[in-house]
Amino acid sequence: MANRIYSSGWTDYELIDAGGGKKLERWGTIITIRPEVQAYFHSGMPFADWQKMAHWEFIPSKGQSGRWKALKPNAPAKWTISYGRLKFQLETTKFKHLGLFPEQQTNWEFLDTHLADESKFLNLFAYTGAASCVARLKGAETFHVDSVKQLISWAKENMEASKLLNIKWVHEDALKFVQREVKRERNYNAIMMDPPAWGIGAKGEQWKLEEQLDGLLSSAVQLLDPNGVLVMNTYSPTVDILFLQELVDLYCADFNAELSELWMKTTTQKEVYYGNLVRLSKGGEEN
Repeated sequence: MANRIYSSGWTDYELIDAGGGKKLERWGTIITIRPEVQAYFHSGMPFADWQKMAHWEFIPSKGQSGRWKALKPNAPAKWTISYGRLKFQLETTKFKHLGLFPEQQTNWEFLDTHLADESKFLNLFAYTGAASCVARLKGAETFHVDSVKQLISWAKENMEASKLLNIKWVHEDALKFVQREVKRERNYNAIMMDPPAWGIGAKGEQWKLEEQLDGLLSSAVQLLDPNGVLVMNTYSPTVDILFLQELVDLYCADFNAELSELWMKTTTQKEVYYGNLVRLSKGGEEN
């Protein structure tokens, strides 16, 4: 069995329960029900209790999209939660996502211990910028790369809400940016990437993780400072831990490498799988 790393909740986030293909979560004072393919077991609480607690439930339709059904009157469609002194803006989108991946909490903690003032941090597939804000709060020079303009705008809102300045925004395909940075002979003290299983690039390019991961990892490791760290999370049924181990063996033989599964526990003591996690370091002890 692969090593497991568990992310935990915090004051403003709680994974309350999961089961029956769904999960029950608290975001500040707002509670949601969302689909979760990994919750293939029985829930810890009856769904009737979920319905009484929740403000919103996401109802899937075709593909990845759907709609949010309000379960309480005047439930807000936008609200803010805190992570320490950082502020994150949440919103009910046409997808099941709200603008934050709470399972990344363990990676935010990892970054917090490996970044310092004047470190250079590269956040690829940076989404709404939670990791970018964590790094900037530590004083790191932060480069935020995403192919979706709306997500960069959302990340700017999170930066401003957190009273931070000067994150460097890059609207570009992550792989192309990394390949160009290699040619420029740039280096970073820390790199984080949470690539989607599939997606569309800045110029309409199709992205399939299993086809692009080889080039992405081989290029990204070339950007690491001699004492740098890289964190990569994958959440795709076609990219298992053995596939990742093969890539690490091929491109990262001189790195300290930790390969793990990422999990979270619910308050009702259920366990939900959130993909595979790779942490690489150069020099020093294994992290």
